[in-house]
Amino acid sequence: MRIFEKKTEEVLFQPRIEWWYQYNKLRGTLPSRYRKMTLLELFDDLDVSIRYFSYATGLPGAIGLRHSKKVKIREKTKGKTKFLVYSTPKGDLVEELKKSSDGAWRISKFPVKTAEDIEKAIWLFENTSYFLIKENFEKGEEFVGQRGEPQFFVPRSGYQHLAIELMGTENLIYALADFPKKVERLMQAIDSSYDVLYEEIISYGRIRIINFGENIDANIVSPRYFERYCIPFYEKRSKQLKKAGIYTYIHIDGSFKPLLGYLKDLPFDGLEALTPLPQGDVTLEEMKDSIKDKILLDGIPAIMFLPDYPLKKLEEFTERIMELFHPNLILGASDEVPPPADIERVRVVSEMVKDFNRKVENFEG
Repeated sequence: MRIFEKKTEEVLFQPRIEWWYQYNKLRGTLPSRYRKMTLLELFDDLDVSIRYFSYATGLPGAIGLRHSKKVKIREKTKGKTKFLVYSTPKGDLVEELKKSSDGAWRISKFPVKTAEDIEKAIWLFENTSYFLIKENFEKGEEFVGQRGEPQFFVPRSGYQHLAIELMGTENLIYALADFPKKVERLMQAIDSSYDVLYEEIISYGRIRIINFGENIDANIVSPRYFERYCIPFYEKRSKQLKKAGIYTYIHIDGSFKPLLGYLKDLPFDGLEALTPLPQGDVTLEEMKDSIKDKILLDGIPAIMFLPDYPLKKLEEFTERIMELFHPNLILGASDEVPPPADIERVRVVSEMVKDFNRKVENFEG
């Protein structure tokens, strides 16, 4: 909070190690030192901060959705394939999911493909409402404790929701070319389904930081569409939250060089998971010039935590990123420490951050 409030010169190290822990625990490949540790005990042993609480509550953290009584949903499972059928007055929408090796269900066929499907989806979202699960936030707050400020992400903007969850990028781009007004009506219906959620987040009064979990990638959203469809959504919703004293940041975890010119003016306090070279497509210096005084969350390319990546390069990179972005920096792996990583590298960075902060304190003293 003090970093968001611009009241400290210290750097916070907040690597997302949940997936590393869960993956290796399920497969029995945790290093011997950590085999009997809980996730929180691992965070404490590495002396690092935790950002999200969804490990304790399940995804999507503190967000729920409800449909009106008009909506009928049927579920059918055949082996490793599951079908979700949404009945609407205009016909059925069918989503197909496949069970992956990690046990999660992932979309294999998007439910919205045609102009007729868009009309069905508009009706569906007009009868759908997202809401805040307060009990989950309180459970997450207790889970995180003093290790960080409990956080979760809100549902995606209409464009990103369609590109990632309902249509897929190719279908969306063709639809915007062929019948843009229909697509825009669907985006508006998606946005309106969030109204109750934002009202409840604001009235609840205990939430202090919100992540717009967009997963922005310039390969999915062009500058033209980013400007036309995404930014107006961000300005509308972020303004609501900031008026209530809630800090905001956005998750950008793909290629983003074509979008650099927009970053400094986005209506967010911070930018999460901007990934520089050698994993991303921009240099640290380009990032610094582009985001100005916004807070950078993460920043260390995840590949640098892999055991075959030169440790010295990770150390040099960490030193450089702290010099460039401090004090507007919440350091982390961009965007998660990967399952094959050498977790001791997290400890190395943790010690470097403590050394850096000691120098800051001595300089101030």
